[in-house]
Amino acid sequence: MPGQYQNPVHKEYFADPFVWKHDGEYYAVGGGISEGEPRVFSVLQSDDLVDWRKQGRALAALAPEYGTAYWAPEIAFCGTQFWMYYSVGFGDKWHHLRVAVSAAPGGPYVDTGTRLTDPFTCPFAIDPSPFQDEDGTWYLFYARDFLHSNDGARPGTGIVVDRLIAPKKLAGETRCVARPQYDWQRFMKNRVMYGAVFDWHTMEGPCVRKRNGRYWCLYSGGRWENNTYGLDYVVGDNVLGPYVPCGDDSAGPRLSRTIPGKVIGPGHKSIVIGPGSSTEYLVYHAWDVGMSSRKMCIDPIDWTPEGPKTPGPTHTPQPLR
Repeated sequence: MPGQYQNPVHKEYFADPFVWKHDGEYYAVGGGISEGEPRVFSVLQSDDLVDWRKQGRALAALAPEYGTAYWAPEIAFCGTQFWMYYSVGFGDKWHHLRVAVSAAPGGPYVDTGTRLTDPFTCPFAIDPSPFQDEDGTWYLFYARDFLHSNDGARPGTGIVVDRLIAPKKLAGETRCVARPQYDWQRFMKNRVMYGAVFDWHTMEGPCVRKRNGRYWCLYSGGRWENNTYGLDYVVGDNVLGPYVPCGDDSAGPRLSRTIPGKVIGPGHKSIVIGPGSSTEYLVYHAWDVGMSSRKMCIDPIDWTPEGPKTPGPTHTPQPLR
């Protein structure tokens, strides 16, 4: 008999979940309430994507001068090692990207001492997402701030990509993937940023897959702290772009959005193959109705020529494909 799941699949706080499969086991790494603690990033393990076991914390916190807020880790398995990309900074300021390494999927991970981005030239870089193309080349997608408006883009956080010439080194050839253009992507009106006031918009949390001969960049848009947050996508014919919306994305997030009274602000996802099948699952976080914490959820994702489709966010028992 096929199993079932019901969201959330992990009942405790677990923001920005990244899930991957290695040697038949699922691992999840994500944000926990860790500010001021000696170790950061919660690690979980599962046989089936549904029942999760705690495995401790992944990474020793750096010295306080590097930052106290650790966000959105993702893992790439390259060679014989696991590379964890993450950001660290102070609240919503001075975040830069770093990389840690481990010989085991669940860690412990050790910071390599490498800054992938410079906080003095790029003062806000978050949500690193490694992607390996079919030719073996690795790329790093991430989110960063833009202050100017052009071609319909609005000031705020957008998504870029750069090539990884080694697990610890970017090529320095950053390309813009997508920037916010619509009201639903607004984070805050009259937000004070960089010594000025902006109508600030946000696209973040990239996740890229190549399907049907095209590159699909899924992202989270809006404000993560309220019901505007949701999942949408852009698509390109080349991994470096250009990327376009693929249909009308002006009215709100098309892949997953708030269901009032049931699920609030689904966002920040990863994709993994389900147990014993070819079905892919979207793994994301969502607020409970009381907005006490963000918790890990899953839903199947199907790829069509028109774009990715999912029944989520679901909140009732569902068959595990």
